Amino acid sequence: MSSLNDIPVSALHFYLTAPYPCSYLPDLQARSQVATPAFLINASLYSELVQRGFRRSGTFTYRPYCDNCRACTQLRVPVKSFKADRSQRRAWKQHAGLEATLHPLQDKPEYFELYQRYQQSRHPQGGMDNGDYEAYQTFLLQSHVDTLLVEFREPFDQTRNEPGMLRMVSVIDLLSDGLSSVYTFFEPDLPHARFGVYNVLWQIELCRKLELDFVYLGYWIEGSRKMAYKSQYQPAQGLQDGIWQPVPRQPKKA
Repeated sequence: MSSLNDIPVSALHFYLTAPYPCSYLPDLQARSQVATPAFLINASLYSELVQRGFRRSGTFTYRPYCDNCRACTQLRVPVKSFKADRSQRRAWKQHAGLEATLHPLQDKPEYFELYQRYQQSRHPQGGMDNGDYEAYQTFLLQSHVDTLLVEFREPFDQTRNEPGMLRMVSVIDLLSDGLSSVYTFFEPDLPHARFGVYNVLWQIELCRKLELDFVYLGYWIEGSRKMAYKSQYQPAQGLQDGIWQPVPRQPKKA
């Protein structure tokens, strides 16, 4: 082994968590398989783990490994063959005026304020550690791999000589073959806004500019209303039985 970049997956250990309530399928228990030690998981090794169905939360790298369920499917979009549909093209045009800037992981009070509004609107029953500042920092602002933070703002305010209103924040991991979308939160109270759609399209365009192959959108569950949007970006591929296979577009549910 000539360098840390040569660390193989076989150097890691994997353990199963205790059961916990599933966030997506009611009345079911979930478990995760976690890779350790975390400090060994560098950008190269993490890329290989993502290709095998893992993701990360802060410095923890995991994948679903439930006792009686295999519904969670890691999903990715091959950006070279992706074609936006009519609805997605409208969302792209609608928010084309947003100014995106790339940063290393950082924190600002307005990030957490936006995160809280988003959580309270989209996850009112709790979920992603709603309102907990320490958990927010652990989840989004800690990473052992190559990660960037993207601000999306309204155009610069010439009158006040200050940046425009913050509308959206994305945390994205850079992989050897693509981008992994860690988490995105945005202003939830603007009528008719489609920030989420625009954000996925923006990541696809960034991936193309970097001459990479895939945007990894995390886990998708067929039949889950919360995750139905992920299959709308076609063509899509899902990791099933260790093989990346086509995932058809899931009908939108009212």
